[in-house]
Amino acid sequence: MTDASTRILSALLETRTGQQLTMSRRWRVETALKGLMRERGLTSLDQLVGAIVGGREPALSDLVVDALLNNETYFFRDRTPFDTLLAGPLEGLRQARLRERRINIWCAGCSTGQEAYSIAMSFADQRERWAGWTIDIVGTDISRGAIERARKGLYSQFEVQRGLPVKQMIRWFSEEEGSHWQVASELRKAVRFQVRSLADTPPAPGRFDIILCRNVLLYFSPAMRTAVFDRLAQASRPDAVLMLGAGETVIGQTDKFTSNPEFRGLYMRKAELQEQPSKRYSVG
Repeated sequence: MTDASTRILSALLETRTGQQLTMSRRWRVETALKGLMRERGLTSLDQLVGAIVGGREPALSDLVVDALLNNETYFFRDRTPFDTLLAGPLEGLRQARLRERRINIWCAGCSTGQEAYSIAMSFADQRERWAGWTIDIVGTDISRGAIERARKGLYSQFEVQRGLPVKQMIRWFSEEEGSHWQVASELRKAVRFQVRSLADTPPAPGRFDIILCRNVLLYFSPAMRTAVFDRLAQASRPDAVLMLGAGETVIGQTDKFTSNPEFRGLYMRKAELQEQPSKRYSVG
């Protein structure tokens, strides 16, 4: 493995997705691409780069980018923020949307879909409370392979057991051959999945009430993070709620969002806090 090939592949990933492979993470390049190289009969990263540059297989660079993306996710990842969102800000949004009876949710960087389905399950488990409401959930990711898996809603035994309570597993999944579990059709119909980059125009500008963008910004440069926050602000309604990953923050990254003063780990549009300083979401 040569340093030049690693740098070329890292640059390809950043150009296509905005994600950076820092020096401390470049060790995973060969590991992530090992399966793809085996399929193509290639024995080194140098050969892989040569095949990309040679242009004999135009789709190869897309496959490389897909393999290098970090698609780590699981159901109800870091459960506390989910519980906080559902018990606090969501109730405030419910009161604010009583006239239109619609909640729009964007799971940005949704990977293979577990996060979006977790949200769908949370609403489905409160069917009576949300009767007559339209809950529109959109999951987006730049990885075409991840989105294809999300649309299928088919997960391994390990994937469904990771973070998913047994009660919800039994209620919302059916066991298939080969130790796989299928998401119930009701949930699959509740979520729309799209291939989309966070650098692109949002799927529905100015429309979203809740945006989840978790554990994605970690891999972007500071300039890219600022640009993504601009996109998230563009996508959200003035009183929208933003959830980031546990290791992410808006502090020093953007002037579009600020920490929610009532709910730790959640964020709100900065303009909303300035314009309505007395506004607070009630719980219960």
